[in-house]
Amino acid sequence: MSSSSSFQHSQQSLLLHHHHSLSHTLLQTEYTNMVKFSKQFEGQLIPEWKHAFVDYWQLKKDLKKLYLLKNDNNPATASVAATTAATTFCSSIKKLSIFCHQRRDHGPIHVHKKLASSASKGDMYETELLDQFADTTAAKEFFSCLDIQLNKVNQFFKTKETEFMERGDSLKKQLEILIDLKLAIQHRRQTGDIAPDSKEDGSISYTISCEESVKDTTGQEQSQENINDELEKTDLAFSDSPRSEEMGNSTRTKSLDKKWRSFSGRVISFQGKNIKMNIPLTTPSRTFSAISHLFREDLANSKKCNEGTKLHINKTRLHHAEKMIKGAFVELYKGLGFLKTYRHLNMLAFIKILKKFDKVTGKQVLPIYLKVVESSYFNSSDKVIKLADEVEELFIKNFAEEDKRKAMKYLKPKQRKESHGITFFVGLFTGCFLALLAGYVIMAHIMGMYKRHPFSLYMETVYPIFSMFSLMFLHFFLYGCNIFAWRKTRINYSFIFELSATKELKYRDVFLICTTSMTAVVGVMFVHLALLSKGYSYTQVQVIPGLLLLFFLLLLVCPFNVYYRSSRYRFLRVMRNIAFSPLYKVVMLDFFMADQLCSQVPMLRNLEYMACYYITGSYRTQNYNYCMKAKHYRDLAYAVSFLPYYWRAMQCARRWFDEGETSHLVNLGKYVSAMLAAGAKVAYEKDKAKGVGWLCLVVVMSSGATVYQLYWDFVKDWGLLQINSKNPWLRNDLMLRRKTIYYFSMGLNFILRLAWLQTVLHSTFGHVDSRVTGLFLAALEVIRRGLWNFFRLENEHLNNAGKFRAVKPVPLPFDEIDEVD
Repeated sequence: MSSSSSFQHSQQSLLLHHHHSLSHTLLQTEYTNMVKFSKQFEGQLIPEWKHAFVDYWQLKKDLKKLYLLKNDNNPATASVAATTAATTFCSSIKKLSIFCHQRRDHGPIHVHKKLASSASKGDMYETELLDQFADTTAAKEFFSCLDIQLNKVNQFFKTKETEFMERGDSLKKQLEILIDLKLAIQHRRQTGDIAPDSKEDGSISYTISCEESVKDTTGQEQSQENINDELEKTDLAFSDSPRSEEMGNSTRTKSLDKKWRSFSGRVISFQGKNIKMNIPLTTPSRTFSAISHLFREDLANSKKCNEGTKLHINKTRLHHAEKMIKGAFVELYKGLGFLKTYRHLNMLAFIKILKKFDKVTGKQVLPIYLKVVESSYFNSSDKVIKLADEVEELFIKNFAEEDKRKAMKYLKPKQRKESHGITFFVGLFTGCFLALLAGYVIMAHIMGMYKRHPFSLYMETVYPIFSMFSLMFLHFFLYGCNIFAWRKTRINYSFIFELSATKELKYRDVFLICTTSMTAVVGVMFVHLALLSKGYSYTQVQVIPGLLLLFFLLLLVCPFNVYYRSSRYRFLRVMRNIAFSPLYKVVMLDFFMADQLCSQVPMLRNLEYMACYYITGSYRTQNYNYCMKAKHYRDLAYAVSFLPYYWRAMQCARRWFDEGETSHLVNLGKYVSAMLAAGAKVAYEKDKAKGVGWLCLVVVMSSGATVYQLYWDFVKDWGLLQINSKNPWLRNDLMLRRKTIYYFSMGLNFILRLAWLQTVLHSTFGHVDSRVTGLFLAALEVIRRGLWNFFRLENEHLNNAGKFRAVKPVPLPFDEIDEVD
């Protein structure tokens, strides 16, 4: 008997151990699946709305805590979990079926629904535990967090839904006004006021009031402010979201410059309605016409108001208004698509976490709580789907000529697929570039090209070409690294730069451009140096670097659809906007590119010198001193050093003009200080022998400019050095997990900002030519700018996320008002 009982006892112990091992294995598998889903969830959510989604990671932590406490306190319960783990989900699904009969009077939980106290607040849910759990406190914490997440999702969905519904109603009115104005012009042509074959543009004249409307906020801004106010008034105001304290504070300062910012909105009377027409000053022609209008208005102040003036609404104006409305419809449709994704992912997250809870606890909570989630507002409301269908129909009818396929190209643009061929060619050209570079450096070292010489024809005429292309494509390579890092950290750079999903450059494309271009550059330089080593004179081979430069310029403006034409033309448009600052309206991509130019002053000076060298024909006579000593060319070289800072300062002035924020004037002061420091360096370089006073001025001005720039880098551009931050000397929200990266980047940025000390110290590397040292220091500045780029966009992304801004606010052309002021 004793042996039999001991045998049975050993069997029970073995079975209990087996159950415990099975339980542990099954639950470990479930947590592995949770990790996989959490990665998929994070990869598919809208980055700017991340803090409004279900906090799946916190729920997972609470569930893991419940699992660990249950196993520590009651090992026997683990065996129960093991036996029920395989059947819990199936039984939960069965309980959802209408054909299944309930075996118990009540479930393990009961979810109470509290009706909304106001229109801005949605229904609130609170869970009560009815059954005894292994750890009641941990279970209460889990369901408390789950209720908070459900209430948060419902509230955010309702708020965004209201915003998009108001936007949709506004766009319908805009479209009606546009159609009426089009019909009016068409009617005028049909009545014979304008001959059908006339080259004149048909227009309608309306009497407008002498006084301007001082109403300066667009409908989109008002809607956004109302949404932010609603979020702040609610109990769950997303206190853990970034920049939550900034929500609702986007109201612009109104001052005496209202007159300057409201001249684009003229009030017209049309079909018994007073309509304010807002024409954005995005081009120089509109800017000049607006300024001339202001001058005419000042001269006409003595005229009587009842005389009125005339406003011509021609086809050009209507075409621009139609383009604005079309863009607004596209952004609205995109926002509605985001809201559908928001609903789907949150629903999936609730199902996943409830399924895991059932497997851990052995309870059947999924059918009870899921029924509540399915009936909650964010899942039951169909307003978004109906509005999306309506927007699609309106777009097809009015902007796509009844062609659905054409409309979908705008509403649902397909992203360009990445080709494996690009990866192959990146590797191929990288190998070619490294091989050619090694050969070029060895040959140049053997020929002593980079050693100090009083008169080195090669360093004066050929090396600037190599230096210029090296700096340019190093910068471009770092931009590719930035894109890779932004994608890994889920920073929505495409939205920030307003890039098209079908035409934007991926990081592989950038790397391909860099490797192919530098292979061509180094290959040509290698051939040029090889010809010199074989005894050819400079006169015979000096045209080769010039042809290389000409080839890249022609490729940049090539009209054929080869080698990323859309990106090349976008680059040219951005450069045009920068060159004509402040006449063009400044967007993020414009001032971001202008900041890049501020770090490429040595490249611009090399470009100016080589242009002078080849255009004046100096390459034929080898008179390279002409472009260095001729006064007007020397002054041009100094002007090139100032141009990037001047352009950037003008952009700040234009942004202050458009937005009225004094921070843009403070930013303008930073670039003025940089220009003053550059001017002191130029004066010191002109007269170094008697330049002790100039040297002191260089140190003072450069030190002041450096402190100014470092403050703006860390505090304004990067958003760091926040005193009350939970991360010391950083900010509350960080996209990178390791804080040491931020501290290291701040220190590196500080060190590289001191590159101007080379002007004072004149340090060199042994017997290496000073131009090689200059290239090395210029490359360090480019590297600093590449580092700056990542944190600049990280801060911009967090600002967008703090305001839940996932779609571009498009201004609308028409604004209906009650009465003319």
